[in-house]
Amino acid sequence: MFNKKLIKEVVSLALPAVGEMILYMMIWVLDTMMVGQYGGQVAVSTVGLSSEIMYTLSNIFIAAGISVGTVSLVSRKLGANEKSVAEEYATMGLLNGSILSLLICITAFTFSPKILYYAGARDQILSQGIIYMRITSIGLFFNMVMNVLNSILRGSKNTRIPLIASAIVNIVNTFLDWALIFGKFGLPELGIRGAAIATALGHISGFIFIVIYTIKFSQVKPRFKYIENLRLNKLKRLLKLSIPSSLQEAAFNLTRLLGTVMIMYLGAVAFAANQITTTIESISFMPGSGFAIAATTLVGHKIGENKLSEAKQYAYTCTILGTIVMLMCGLMFLLFPKFLISLFINKAEIEVIGLGTLCLMIASIEQPAMGISMILGGSLKGAGDTKSPFIVALISNWVIRLPLMLYFIYSLKASVTYVWWITSIQWVIDAIIMITLFRKRFNKLIQNHLTNTNT
Repeated sequence: MFNKKLIKEVVSLALPAVGEMILYMMIWVLDTMMVGQYGGQVAVSTVGLSSEIMYTLSNIFIAAGISVGTVSLVSRKLGANEKSVAEEYATMGLLNGSILSLLICITAFTFSPKILYYAGARDQILSQGIIYMRITSIGLFFNMVMNVLNSILRGSKNTRIPLIASAIVNIVNTFLDWALIFGKFGLPELGIRGAAIATALGHISGFIFIVIYTIKFSQVKPRFKYIENLRLNKLKRLLKLSIPSSLQEAAFNLTRLLGTVMIMYLGAVAFAANQITTTIESISFMPGSGFAIAATTLVGHKIGENKLSEAKQYAYTCTILGTIVMLMCGLMFLLFPKFLISLFINKAEIEVIGLGTLCLMIASIEQPAMGISMILGGSLKGAGDTKSPFIVALISNWVIRLPLMLYFIYSLKASVTYVWWITSIQWVIDAIIMITLFRKRFNKLIQNHLTNTNT
């Protein structure tokens, strides 16, 4: 079923994407880690809640919305040797992404007090969170537009340049985090405000690099002429792919955000333990996300070339390799949970470390199922099916996860460890449904192709 050439192509595309995803997540991780060492529970909760809200908005509308639609269409059109059409879709993706990014950032900046208050923030977490959200919202605009530009590069099988851009963001962010949070090199000691400034400047630096590369070297370039002569049928096709993908991410992230709000009512210890566990687990999302990007791109190219059996092979190869990596992450969570939790908060917070250790051990269970679901979902998106992953996410999050969390956490006020048992059950069910839908979808595509060929 597999061969060395196929595996090599998958790995060469997926590993830079995995690295890019990990480096972007490290921005949040480093902010949480450094402010946790600086200010304890309050600082962790402030950065954790504010970051989760900001990245939820970004993921729903840009990373899992416009960017996914852009990758899918650009990759398929390049596979069919229609470069001008690929550039037209790239231009539409950038235009829509820029408008959405601006609206999101203006909303976050203007309404941050109300957003944080209704999310459950109070006292110091609220006052510090407003500062953090307003500063990072400026940088997030550049990050979201950069994400769309990266999706154009990924559609042309270029995942290395987005990796370099994410490395630039991290270098700038890490240095400025250390310098501005703790007051090094003669700079003022700004704490949480310093972490926000570092994040914003990191995003701006990465954006500048990607814009320069895209203008000078990208195989597919957004072009102004396609904005002047906007074709509604092409725009509708982009939105038809992007909207279900956005809704899928919304189904997942909104339930997670609602869960975060519920957990706040369990107390500061439970909330801090959950936020640290969520931050650590977010790193393990990245192999799944990276291999899902590879699957979307490779499957899209093969669908464009009308090589459906090869597209299916690429999908399975991406899924197996990505799931193996996520299984290794799960083993790390199971074997070294206390050490990992301790990296994010000072050692005097014994209760937080103990509870977080239990949560992380439970989180190890869901890693393989999460990998299967994410990567097969990426494969379906490459084939132009963004509705099936949305339906699966809707069922697993709103029919299974949310009702169980409402009962155990909000009603019974059970331990925060129940959150992680519930999400483990959810991901297993999610993976089983996704496998079934994937098989049906590709068997139908291959059968239709054979029928059309014979006739």
